[in-house]
Amino acid sequence: MKIHTIRPNQAWSGESIGILVLDEAIPRVPGSVGNAKTFSFPVRYKKILGTTVERLLGKHDTSMASLFVEAARDLQAEGVGAITGSCGFMALFQQEVAEALEIPVFLSSLLQIPLMTRILGPHKKIGVITANASSLTPDVLEKVGVTDIMPLIIRGLEKYPEAFSSLIEEKGSLDEDKMREEVLDVVRAMMKEHPEIGGFLLECSELPPYSKAVQDATGLPVFDFVTLIYYIYTTLSAQAFA
Repeated sequence: MKIHTIRPNQAWSGESIGILVLDEAIPRVPGSVGNAKTFSFPVRYKKILGTTVERLLGKHDTSMASLFVEAARDLQAEGVGAITGSCGFMALFQQEVAEALEIPVFLSSLLQIPLMTRILGPHKKIGVITANASSLTPDVLEKVGVTDIMPLIIRGLEKYPEAFSSLIEEKGSLDEDKMREEVLDVVRAMMKEHPEIGGFLLECSELPPYSKAVQDATGLPVFDFVTLIYYIYTTLSAQAFA
C-alpha cells in the first residue's frame, strides 16, 4: 500500500526542482536553466520581481536577500523538493535561503568548485567561465565555500558583443552560433595560457548549451548549472534496482 501526502495549501505535485529566476529578459535557448525543455523532469519557476542583473552582478545588492527567501519559501510551499537558482551570482544568498528552508537549496553553479578541486587532483587548475569576471569577486565565491587558495583561472564574457548585449544589456535576442564561438574563443585562450587546466566550470545559467562544444574542443570534463541540477535531482529520485 502506498500512502501519499501533501503539504497544506499545496494544490499539485510532481515538480522536484524549483528554480528562482531574476527579473530579466533573456532568451532561454534549449540547454539554458530558464528553458523547461532542458530537463527530462518537470521543474517549477518563480520570478523574483525587482531582482535585476544590475543589482545582482553589478552591485552585489545583498538587501535583496529577503526577496530570495520569500520566493524560495513560496516554492517550498508549492511542493518542490529542492530549490536552485538561474544565475551563479545567486551564491550571494545561498546561506540565507538555505537557513530559512526545510528542503535542499543550491542556488549557484559555483557550488561545484570545491568538489572539482578534490577530484581533478592537486596539479590541475579549474577554468571558470563567467558572464562578467570583474563581478565574480572573492565575496561571491566565499559564500559557496570557494577560497582564495583554490586553483582557479577565471575569465569573463563581458568584452564579447553577443554575450554582453544578450546577457547583460538584455537586448531581447541571442544568436547561439555567435555565443558559442565567443565561449570557445575564451576557452582556446585559457588553454593556450594555462595548459594545466583540468576541467571547466561554466558559471552562467545561459552557458550549458555550449558545454558540449567546450568539451569537444578540450576533451576535458565540463561542469555547469545543468550538471548540478541533474545531480541534485537524482538525490531526490533514487533509482530502484530491484
